[in-house]
Amino acid sequence: MSVDLSYLGLVPDGVYFRWPTPKLVEAAVKNNEGHLLHNLAFAVRTGHTGRSPKDRFVVDDANTHDTVKWNAINQPIAEANFDAIFERIQQYVRAYSVWVQDVYAGADERYQVPVRFIGSAAWQALFVRNMFIVPEDDEYGDFKPEWNVIGVPGMSLDESLALQLGLHSSDFILVNFTRKLVLVGGTGYAGEIKKSMFTVLNYLLPEQGVLPMHASVNVGHDDVVTVFFGLSGTGKTTLSMDPERLFLGDDEHGWSDDGVFNFEGGCYAKTIRLSAENEPLIYAATERHGTTVENVAWDPLDRYIDYDDGDYTENGRASFAIDAIPGAILSGKAGHPACIIFLTADAFGVLPPVARLSPEQAAYHFSLGYTAKVAGTERGVKEPEPVFSALYGEPFFPRSHATYIKLFMEKLRKHNLPVWLVNTGWTGGKYGVGKRIDIPVTRAIIRAIQEGELGDVEFTTNPVFGFDVPLSCPDVPSGILDPASTWADKAAYKQEQQALAQRFIDRAATLELPAEVLAQNPRI
Repeated sequence: MSVDLSYLGLVPDGVYFRWPTPKLVEAAVKNNEGHLLHNLAFAVRTGHTGRSPKDRFVVDDANTHDTVKWNAINQPIAEANFDAIFERIQQYVRAYSVWVQDVYAGADERYQVPVRFIGSAAWQALFVRNMFIVPEDDEYGDFKPEWNVIGVPGMSLDESLALQLGLHSSDFILVNFTRKLVLVGGTGYAGEIKKSMFTVLNYLLPEQGVLPMHASVNVGHDDVVTVFFGLSGTGKTTLSMDPERLFLGDDEHGWSDDGVFNFEGGCYAKTIRLSAENEPLIYAATERHGTTVENVAWDPLDRYIDYDDGDYTENGRASFAIDAIPGAILSGKAGHPACIIFLTADAFGVLPPVARLSPEQAAYHFSLGYTAKVAGTERGVKEPEPVFSALYGEPFFPRSHATYIKLFMEKLRKHNLPVWLVNTGWTGGKYGVGKRIDIPVTRAIIRAIQEGELGDVEFTTNPVFGFDVPLSCPDVPSGILDPASTWADKAAYKQEQQALAQRFIDRAATLELPAEVLAQNPRI
C-alpha cells in the first residue's frame, strides 16, 4: 500500500504508508533510530529534550492577521518565508524515505480533524500512532486528510539563512492555518508534533462553541466527570489515572455543549521518578511493546530503565496508546464535568493542599495558571521560580486570552460547577526546607472532592488569597490543611506568602482581565 504525496510537492525516495506498530518498531531498530529495552519499549534520544517555544511561528496572512494574538509566543512569519522553508523540505525528502500515518485529532466526530503525518523517522510515526486516534480499517476508505504535518528532525536550516527568514535558530515549528500545514524541522522532540495539533484545535474550536482545555479527565463509575487543569509537573496525568475510576485522557480535551471529549488517542507521561508504587497504571503502560520512551536513562547491558536518573534531563517521556490503561474510555467521550480541579505545585510552601474557589476566583486562577519550577528541572534553576501560564497552557492558545476566559466562565456558570485549587507542591517550608506533599494525601483530597465529602465540613477564608480552606478532610491529617501551621518559622512563612501574593498581583496586571476577575487579586 502506498500514497501519492505529490499534492504537497513531495516526491520521497520511498513511502511507507499506514504501517502498523510492529513494522514501525522493526524499521526504527533497523534504521538505528533507538534501542529496544528489556520490556520491548522503544527508547530514543531526541537531541532536544523539550519543546522550543522560541522556534515556533504562525503564518501571518489575511486569515490570521486579526484572529491570532501576536506576541512572543505566537510569533508571526511571512507567507513567503514559510514557502521558502517548505521548498527546502520538498528538496530534502527526495533523498529520504518517509513514514505516513493517517489519524484523527479529536474523539468527537463533529469536531475531529483528519490529519496526515509525514515524517522521515519511523519512530515518530510510531509516536503518532500512540498519540492520535487511529481509524478502524473500514474507516480508511473515507479518510481524506484535512491537515498535513511534516516532520524532518534531521533537517536543520543554515543559521544565516534561518535568520534571514525571520527565525531565531536553525530549527523550526511552523503552523499555516490557511494551507492547513505544519512543518517541524531540526528537532526530534516528539512533543512538538502533539502540541502543534493541539494549537490547531485550540484555534479552530472556539468558533464552534467548544472550550479547548489543557487538562486531564477521569470519570467515576457513577458517571461523575472530573476535569484536572495543570501545567507540566503538577500531577495532571498521575492523579487522573486513578485505578478506582475510568480514564478519559491525560492532557488535551474539548468541552462542547454535549460534554467533554479527548483530543488524543494516547498519553505522553513524564517519567522522572516514576514508580510502580505511586503511579501503577503509567508504570505498567511503559512495560509494553509499542511504547516509546524519550530521553530516559537505561542500562546498556540489561536495558532496564532508571527512572530516578535525571542527569540527561528531568523531562523524560513515555508515549503509549490509551488502551494500555485499564478502564480507559475508548470512545474518548464523556458527559459534562461535575467538578473542576486546578492543580499547582507551589514550591514556596504557601498555598494550602486544597481550597474552594468562587466562580470569579476560578476565572482568576484560570487566567494566571500558576505553578513553580524547582532546581533541577531546567538548567540554571537554583531556587524555586514562579511560573504563570495563562489558561494552564499559554503557549498553545493562539487567540486572545479573553476568547477562552469568556467561554470558560460561560460554561462554569451554566453548569454551576464547584472548582477547587489543589496544591501538589511543598508543605512545612519551601523547596529545600519542607517536603513535597505525599501523593496518597493528594489522592485522598481528590477522592473527597469527587465524592462530595467536603460539602459539609467547616471552612475558613484565607485572608490574603480570599479562597475558602477546609478545616478537615477525610483521610488527611488536619494539621496539613493550614500551611502556616506546618512551618517552624512563622515569620518566614508570612514573608513567602506576601512575596507570592505580590507575584500574583504583578502577573494579573499584565493581563487583560474583566473587572470582576481582577478584583480577586490577593490582599497584602
